[in-house]
Parts: sequence; C-alpha cells; structure tokens
Amino acid sequence: MAVLGSRLMFQLARCSRDRSWCISTQYRWQSTAAAAVKKPAVGASPQIRESRKPKTGILMLNMGGPEKLEDVHDFLFRLFMDRDLMTLPVQNKLAPFIAKRRTPKIQEQYSKIGGGSPIRMWTTLQGEGMVKLLDEMSPETAPHKFYIGFRYVHPLTEEAIEEMEKDGVERAVAFTQYPQYSCSTTGSSLNAIYRYYSSRGGKSEMSWSVIDRWPTHPLLIECFAEHIKKELDAFPAEKRDDVVILFSAHSLPMSVVNRGDPYPQEVGATVQRVMERLKHCNPYRLVWQSKVGPMPWLGPQTDDTIKGLCQRGKKNIMLVPIAFTSDHIETLHELDIEYSQVLGEECGVENIRRAESLNGNPLFFKALADLVYTHLKSKEPCSRQLTLRCPMCVNPVCGQAKAFFANQKP
Repeated sequence: MAVLGSRLMFQLARCSRDRSWCISTQYRWQSTAAAAVKKPAVGASPQIRESRKPKTGILMLNMGGPEKLEDVHDFLFRLFMDRDLMTLPVQNKLAPFIAKRRTPKIQEQYSKIGGGSPIRMWTTLQGEGMVKLLDEMSPETAPHKFYIGFRYVHPLTEEAIEEMEKDGVERAVAFTQYPQYSCSTTGSSLNAIYRYYSSRGGKSEMSWSVIDRWPTHPLLIECFAEHIKKELDAFPAEKRDDVVILFSAHSLPMSVVNRGDPYPQEVGATVQRVMERLKHCNPYRLVWQSKVGPMPWLGPQTDDTIKGLCQRGKKNIMLVPIAFTSDHIETLHELDIEYSQVLGEECGVENIRRAESLNGNPLFFKALADLVYTHLKSKEPCSRQLTLRCPMCVNPVCGQAKAFFANQKP
C-alpha cells in the first residue's frame, strides 16, 4: 500500500547510518533461523518428507513485493487494478497509466536500498520453520506443506491454489500473514480465493478454512516484546528511561475506517498487550504511516509525531513496526531511511532506533505453527469476526467471500 506514495524499498539492511549493525544482525538471524528449520521432523528424513503427498496445505497470504527492478511495473499494475484495495475512476485505464508513470521513480527507490523486496525470502524461511514444527506437533494432519500466495507479484494467490490442487492437498488453510485484519489486505486476499473458485463453478477438491486474524496471540506478543527490550538496551543507559516507543502501522483512509474496518481496533489491541507484557516500561503512542494524497487518513502520522516529540524535547525515540512481521518497504525504506535517517537529522533527534522485524526469529516460527495447530484442532472454518461484514460495506464480493469460508466444513 505504501507504493501509493513514493515509498518502495528493500533488502536486508537497516539503513546507511548503522550498516555494520544491519549486516551482523541479518546474518545472525539467518544462521539462527537456518538452524531452526534444518532439523528434520521426528521419524522422517527430509527426503522422505519431501516425497510424501501433503495432507494439509497452508497458504501464506500477503501482498508481496518485487524481487527485481524489472518486476516493479507489474507489481504496481496489479496493485492499482485491485478494486478491493482502492477504487479509481475508469480504473481499467487509469491504473495502467499510474503504474507506468510511477515505475521509474519506484525503481530508483529500490535501487538505492538493494534492488528488490526480501518478503518472499522471509516468508519461505518462516514457512519452512512452521511446517517442520507442525509435522511434530500434529502428526495426524501431516505431512504439512506451505504455499506462498501474494496478491501483486509471483507466486500469485491463484497460482498457489492451482499448485495445492495439483498436489492433492486434502485440508487447505488460508493463513493471513497480516496479524490484524483489514478489508484492504486480508480481505483482498480472501476475495481472490473466492473469485478463483467462483470462476470455476465454486467447487474445490480441498476442504478450506481460514486463519483471518491473530492480533493478540501470546507468542506474537512475546516476539514483539523481546525485540523491543533488545532495542531498548541499545540506547545509552542514561537515556533509556526517556525513550518514547512509537508503534507504527500502515494507515488507512478515513473513508475505510468509517465503513467499520476493524483494523485500527485490532492494531490497538496488539499494542496494549505488548505494553502489558513490558509492564509499561516506557511512554508510548500508536501512530500511522504511509498516508497518501489529500484525503483524510487515520492519524497521527508517524513523521508528524517524530517532529512534534522533538519540538517538545523528546529526542530519544524507538520505532516499532507493529503491523508488519517481515521487513519490506515500510520498514527498510520508510522507517529506516525516510524517518530515522533523513527526518531524524532534520529534527535534531538524539537517538532514534527501530525494533527489528520478526523475520527469522525461531520463536516467531513457533507462533505460526501454534496458530495453525490450534486452528486445525478447533474444526472451525473461520473466526466469528470474519462472518460480520463492515456495517457500511460497499463491496458485495466481501460478503460472498465471507460466506464462502463460513460455509466450509473443515
């Protein structure tokens, strides 16, 4: 969504102000995560496990990001064409025009930070860690296999579904990688699944269910708290108690919020649980980033908040990406460079740091596995919240998609 402004990013680095930290942290997580996912499941070698037909398929849903500069145009084109994300006048004509016009600028931004998005790499690592744990935790639903379903880059959601059907998966779980539900993110992915089957007569060989939100899962909260505590320790000891924690999440247009989208409330719930876990160690605020255009958006905006804090003498700030679990544009470019580096210097910040994204944290793999394990045991097709449409919903497909999942019999 942040591509609607002039923000696109990438690769495994914090920002130029702290390059050595980025590299060492990156390799530490990669090596730790690799060790976590290479351990074979009990009673089965990796070769045997790979050759077995998957019984349970977990479709990991996300927006995705272009891995190479040449992927940027198609990413933007699909994004601007998504009517679940935004509605534009004469969208079939305006979307291609905007995508073509913005491509060079977005490619330039990518090239400045490495050249492509790491989100597929992180999702793959997380999926591997998750299914290996699941094979041990739930042998009756094994073998488990993860599939990646992106909205705007390959592998697209529709391509992943085709692969699942071809593999002969019996039990399919649509697992949103957005902890907090929004119609414009998780809703768009679920609508894509519904449209896939609707265009083919509405039937699936697989039994579907969906994990549609998980904003307060205990292990998710523990992961965020762990990363915040670690980053607090990196501040000078004499400044640590003065650090203001800014939980930053992607904003939404107020027109979406006022329709009844549950996203703001669910993000707030995550923040509250994290600060309870941290025993309210520091002052904090929930702020919103990536506002685009002249229309009203949910605020306060992250950059405006940084400016306001500095004007009031609060110049030690920690940024926490609370609605993103993996690094991508909003963390690596917007938070790390636009806000921490450029804006921080302009405002005279003393210390501004960002809590590391969950990325390759083995505890996060455990959180994902526990979410799927608990969901499979519940025998529920979806959460009760999913069945409730936004009170002022204007998208009829949302209601049809919700009914599709609610009527499944896992």
